Amino acid sequence: MRISGGNRKARAAITTLTLPFVTLIVGAVFADQDRYSLKAPDGIAFSEFRGYDQWQDVAVSATDTGIKAILGSSTMIRAYREGVPGNGKPFPDGSVIVKIEWNKAKNPVSPYTVDVPTTLKSVSFIEKNSKRFPDTSGWGYAQFLYDAPSRTFKPYGNDSSFGKNVCYKCHTRVQARDYIFTNYPFR
Repeated sequence: MRISGGNRKARAAITTLTLPFVTLIVGAVFADQDRYSLKAPDGIAFSEFRGYDQWQDVAVSATDTGIKAILGSSTMIRAYREGVPGNGKPFPDGSVIVKIEWNKAKNPVSPYTVDVPTTLKSVSFIEKNSKRFPDTSGWGYAQFLYDAPSRTFKPYGNDSSFGKNVCYKCHTRVQARDYIFTNYPFR
């Protein structure tokens, strides 16, 4: 098939206009970081929590600057439904909770005042494994900060003592609740 001069010019124009956009999209896809290759300083890997974004919600919470969705693994949700920690029993090994935190802003289209999530701030994991984390009452902690401009995560904390000296130290305030702050509210 022979292409006439006019069709050739039209195709060249379309290619010239389309190619930069395709390159941009492909570049953005390949520039995304493989977050599942990251590890926290104490060895907890992001890859241990694949599918966390599909877990059931435990609750939501708000800070002065952010909104958190708190999700639980099926083991964690089952324990909550059985009354843990209010029934005095501990969460079983295999319980995992994730806190996904975003910055917040007022919803500009809502007819009433409501805060909504904006840019992602961090993803934090708390995992119950008594054999792996005996020095922190069976709980392991990891936090990964998100940098929106670069679309990358980085582990928070400088060394393997972060989980013990920062996270666990704070969570000892709720030792009677098996070190977990968040309630599973009635729904």
